[in-house]
Amino acid sequence: MNDLKHIEKKVENGERLTRDDGVALYASDDLFTIGRLANTVRERKNGNAAYYIVNHHINYSNVCRNQCRFCAFSRRDGEDGAYRMPLDEIYERADRAAEAGATELHIVGGCHPDLPYDYYRTMIAELHRHHPKIHLQAFTCVEIASLAEMSGRSAKEVLQDLQDAGLGSLPGGGAEIFADRVRHDLCPEKLPSQGWLDVARQAHELGIRTNATMLYGHIETPEERIDHMIRLREVQDGTGGFMSFIPLAFHPENTALSDLPGTTGLLDLKTMAIGRLMLDNFDHMKSFWIMLGVKLTQISLSFGADDVNGTVIEERITHAAGAKTPQRLTVEDMTRLILDAGREPVERNTIYQRIVREGVEWWIAK
Repeated sequence: MNDLKHIEKKVENGERLTRDDGVALYASDDLFTIGRLANTVRERKNGNAAYYIVNHHINYSNVCRNQCRFCAFSRRDGEDGAYRMPLDEIYERADRAAEAGATELHIVGGCHPDLPYDYYRTMIAELHRHHPKIHLQAFTCVEIASLAEMSGRSAKEVLQDLQDAGLGSLPGGGAEIFADRVRHDLCPEKLPSQGWLDVARQAHELGIRTNATMLYGHIETPEERIDHMIRLREVQDGTGGFMSFIPLAFHPENTALSDLPGTTGLLDLKTMAIGRLMLDNFDHMKSFWIMLGVKLTQISLSFGADDVNGTVIEERITHAAGAKTPQRLTVEDMTRLILDAGREPVERNTIYQRIVREGVEWWIAK
């Protein structure tokens, strides 16, 4: 068991942890001390609150030119199972989400080689026109870079144009692991790590907030996870534009890495806790119940997490990789999950403003 006393003293004093500290945390088998320290930071920042959002996921297409080895969702154009949603279908889904009380649409897809730029801009503009009170969190940094390349614009011009049309924020996916070694092996066609960070930085400069993710539990090393966190922390030092960090547990089923075992509960909790300790300039840590499952998500609320994500309604990407979790949770499910974990349920909007609904029964029929 590695001695964590020096790290404990730093946490108590509010001092920043170093790369070596992060590596030492991963090397330690003292999960309870790591969790206790993460919970100290979590409660220092967010008290007993545990946030959730009423949202709806729309995966507009699974056609993607990148063909990352860890992805079970993507298809080549014309391949069996490939799809692209017509805009009218997206609008119908948005209407249903609005009727169910959603405050956010979470919209991501693949890097489609042929969809015209106007498809994306029209989507955002029309969604915003019909549902101006719903926040549009759409397109990863990877998708933004792809749109820039396809349209002959710069990434910043694309961001500005979509912001003018009604884009509210970016969801934070596509970061995977920043290590060049891993990206060369698993996603060589994907936007390089520096490109992802550059798009995020440019979004922040325009006032577009984003989330940040890290896909762990495949071929990366603990050192590469820590380096990933530090690179995010450095951007956050400069922009303050990241809202939350979301560790994403790798699901191997139906991927080119299906021989790998997937993550363990130990690694999931340790990664959440270490993320909370390393990313001292992030206000929120999100435990994505779709990937972790409800029970482990409850435990994670004492290991650094203060957010359990949202109702989701229909999630395709992780379920394509074998996730056995439901595709949606009701508000009742979310609040019970949080209360049973000993936390205070707080509904939020995308930018972490509290939402108070009139009455408590609004969601029962949804």
